[in-house]
Amino acid sequence: MKKVLLVTAIAVIGLLNVNAQEIKFGAKAGLNFAFITGDNTKNFDPNTDFHLGVMAEIKISDKFSFQPELIYSGQGADTNIESEGSIALNYLNVPLIGKYYVTKGLSLEAGPQIGYLLSTKGGTLDYKDLLKPIDFGVNFGVGYKLDNGLNFSARYNLGLSNINDVDGFTDKNRNGVVQLSIGYFFF
Repeated sequence: MKKVLLVTAIAVIGLLNVNAQEIKFGAKAGLNFAFITGDNTKNFDPNTDFHLGVMAEIKISDKFSFQPELIYSGQGADTNIESEGSIALNYLNVPLIGKYYVTKGLSLEAGPQIGYLLSTKGGTLDYKDLLKPIDFGVNFGVGYKLDNGLNFSARYNLGLSNINDVDGFTDKNRNGVVQLSIGYFFF
């Protein structure tokens, strides 16, 4: 896990050293509509939670920019199993988003994400012992940035890695999250 975070940090620092014309820092927050997909998930319903974090936008050209983020994200699922209730999975996610500006302010966004499982809550089991500590995904979305720094985005995070970590358990499950965000670039 430390190696993955180190490689991510080096990649971000390397991109900062590129001849970036402008760097803006900001914060964002919003709603998550999270779910777990894969095997034996018929009793799972989407879970509503929130996300909160910081971001930087590094302008590469008039049309392209790079936006690394550090986001706390509430994920998981609601179950139709009475004894389990909601399964809350709390992640620290690092999305590395490429942005293409279609027109002034309107951008298409995509990029990889690595997540670190911080904690779990709900149900009768300690789910943290049953899940992998690292989650990989890819983001797709759209954003709109106003001249005053206020910005809005809608994004889908498609989980790529199996989150289960139980010996002998063959079911494969992945995270999925729809995020609606509002943010502000300070400078």
